[in-house]
Amino acid sequence: MPKHLWTTSQNLEQETSAVYSAPSNVSALDQLLYRSHLLANDRSVVNIFGGNTSVKSIEIDHLGRPVSVLWVKGSGSDLAQSTATDFAGLRLDDVLPLLERDTLSDEAMVAYLSRCVFEPGRPRQSIETLLHAFTPYPHVDHTHPDAIIALACAARGEIAAREVFGPSLIWVDYQRPGFALSKQIGLALQANPQASCVIMGKHGLLTWGADSKSTYDQTITTIQRAEDALNAAEKRTFTGVDVPALRLEQRANLAAELMPLIRGAVTARSKQIVLFDDSEAVLKFVGTASAKAIALVGAACPDHLVHTKRVPLFVEWKRNNNQNKNIDSDHDDGELNIDQLKTALREGLVRYQSSYTEYFATHNAQNKETGLKMADPNPRIVLVPGVGMFAIGRDAGAADVSRQLYHRAIAVMELAERVDKFTALSERESFEIEYWPLEAYKLDLRPPARELSGRVALVTGAANGIGRAIARRLAEAGAHVVITDIAMDGAKATAEEIIKAHGHQRAIAVKCNVTREDEVINAFKTAVRTFGGVDIVVNNAGMFLGNSIEQTSIDEWQRLSDVLGTGYFLIAREAFRVIRAQARGGSVIFIGSKNSVFAGKNVSAYSAAKAAELHMARCLAEEGGASGIRVNTILPDAVVRGSGIWDQGAREQRAHNYGIKPEELEDYYRARTTLKVSIYPEDVAEAALFFASDKSLKTTGAILTVDGGVAGAYSR
Repeated sequence: MPKHLWTTSQNLEQETSAVYSAPSNVSALDQLLYRSHLLANDRSVVNIFGGNTSVKSIEIDHLGRPVSVLWVKGSGSDLAQSTATDFAGLRLDDVLPLLERDTLSDEAMVAYLSRCVFEPGRPRQSIETLLHAFTPYPHVDHTHPDAIIALACAARGEIAAREVFGPSLIWVDYQRPGFALSKQIGLALQANPQASCVIMGKHGLLTWGADSKSTYDQTITTIQRAEDALNAAEKRTFTGVDVPALRLEQRANLAAELMPLIRGAVTARSKQIVLFDDSEAVLKFVGTASAKAIALVGAACPDHLVHTKRVPLFVEWKRNNNQNKNIDSDHDDGELNIDQLKTALREGLVRYQSSYTEYFATHNAQNKETGLKMADPNPRIVLVPGVGMFAIGRDAGAADVSRQLYHRAIAVMELAERVDKFTALSERESFEIEYWPLEAYKLDLRPPARELSGRVALVTGAANGIGRAIARRLAEAGAHVVITDIAMDGAKATAEEIIKAHGHQRAIAVKCNVTREDEVINAFKTAVRTFGGVDIVVNNAGMFLGNSIEQTSIDEWQRLSDVLGTGYFLIAREAFRVIRAQARGGSVIFIGSKNSVFAGKNVSAYSAAKAAELHMARCLAEEGGASGIRVNTILPDAVVRGSGIWDQGAREQRAHNYGIKPEELEDYYRARTTLKVSIYPEDVAEAALFFASDKSLKTTGAILTVDGGVAGAYSR
């Protein structure tokens, strides 16, 4: 735990005083924002996208009148990344009369609160707004700390919690968030002014204070007391190793084999990203004898459920024929039964889908609502003893949220088992959260899917020029991009640019010399281990040499053949292997040249290699068709701007060939086109997007020229 936040109980007051240093002369909302960030800095206190905080303050409205305002975190934002604009403001005097109501539906609550807005243009209020409004204190924190959730999910959790907190605790059994729960707690607090905290069964913690710092102190003190009690418990769990972890290299190689199978199985409805986690906490948990039974109990609280589903897929397998379950070593070097594992994984995924479909049908039949559409029936978390955890999401960010929250789930299950048997939301309770319109609203706040959302593209030679433009364009369309090149400074710069524009984990840079088989294989393994697989492969890395046949050396011929022939072959081969393993089809794009079909002088070696690329692509279109692998070729010409090739003497070579000055080359190329235009990397990128997207779903073996019109290169 971060030392700046967690301490031993006797040092807690001193430590928090040093940490909580927000100036007292700033606005109430700024004080709230400071406290929110401080709490959410530790994910064991505030789950990602979970928790909400509030403050009640006096503000001046547009007519100059003082108004009592409730500022509360809006729906769908992450407290750790929140800004002042993420907090909704409501006229508290308009909200409080709701406490007199006997009942209030979710729909009526949302409609009513929408009329209480203090300042237009702010986000919709949180599901927990009334909980904050009805708590009769100016500052309120609602968090989901691991230690508190552990008490809230233990079979004798209430008894244990009362042993820790005594009569200052208000315990509330689980019910779905909303008006009824908020009113129950609000009335309980009015009747118990000496209370110091509220624990909501299978839900979370509520704390409060007279000012922002005392509220922060109270929240931390409450969590620390629970943590200390759990740490002092004699019972320890997840201690015996039943399935030792494989060695690091074995885990990495096995993950690269399993992830395309997982990704292929879970993308029937839409493309998904798969992340791999073999951290110590995960390996320790999945390696214990009780892991499966505990993991399949269910989700500890709504915050976990929404992003991890009710249960994970737990894959059991026999690692080798002579596995010794009492091995003292932390790592097992035995022979692996990989085929058995793959079979168990495939069968497990099918069973999971069937079980989820049955779960939906059973509870939907009991539902008064009509027209519910079943969500994706695939798991969000896959656990494999000895190997690790695989987290699934519509993009890397969503998959990482699932990954982070399952870490929280592991911590909660371990701590709860110290108290007593871990319990969880029931199937019915889970269904009512999972298909709750107010919860769905938060998920609907996510940006809409883009053309290539959830897809993974690997682009060779992407440090500059055409490759860089293609990588940018595919990322703009929603793809996660693997930038490969021998020039790592440029590759990293491209990846960093994409991450800055489109978010964390949207691109990675990998060193890859396409003529080296080991580097090509490693590039694809890295792509798979990072994102789960590959859907789009752009064979773009290249070079240029333009000499007469007499002046072309055997070394130059071989270099061209290696890069443009062998390199394209190696990339295409590994692309086919990964895409076929996913069994969902894909797109392989060759960046050829107008020289592939145009006969010109003093470029015979280059043109021959480019012609070989083109024919290889057409042959691969036939070879990949049955697997849904489309292979198409783009033929650009004279793309000078931004290309590293032209900085390596190509400009001078071609200018000399045409009898012009090097600075006249671009004008010469433009003048010779039918359309009288220059060709830029972005023009080729648009063609690549077409072949990468579903717009070309029924096109393969095709040639698309991007040359401004060169009559001698027209397809015939």
